[in-house]
Amino acid sequence: MAKHEQTTEEEIIYVSKSELKREALELHELGCEIAGLAKKQREKLPLTDELKEAMTVADRIRAKTDAYRRHMNYIAKTLRSTPNVEEIQAAMDLMLNKNNKADVLLNKIELIRDEVIAKGDSKINELLDKYPELERQKMRQMARQASKEVKAEKPGKAYKELFQYLKEAIMP
Repeated sequence: MAKHEQTTEEEIIYVSKSELKREALELHELGCEIAGLAKKQREKLPLTDELKEAMTVADRIRAKTDAYRRHMNYIAKTLRSTPNVEEIQAAMDLMLNKNNKADVLLNKIELIRDEVIAKGDSKINELLDKYPELERQKMRQMARQASKEVKAEKPGKAYKELFQYLKEAIMP
């Protein structure tokens, strides 16, 4: 029996008051982030019915008044009693990070497009090695036309078409 008593003592984990406050603040911030999302984005999160209803009320209050602040406290309290907070946080992180990754990739494609226009065939050959689904002739035509548009200081149709063509080939 002495071993049993020893294991139950070891299983008890002391949580400081400061740590509890930090966790409560994190949940409050999570609630505010969720309330700040658009309704369509919020639908993608695994929220409980109670949280969905609380978010609807938050949308109606919306003004930064004391009522809104109190309602955010209620949402944080509801999150504390929600069993799937980790899932909600993971979905939020994925949603927010996914947008950042897409922006970075689009910026990369814009740079590639500009290099294709500036360098011509050497950059096209390099891209064809990486992305064999691209068509050499089509790339050359678009690059030539886009180059004319850039020299005329009127980036237009071919400039955009080249970007779209690269985007279709490069983006997953």
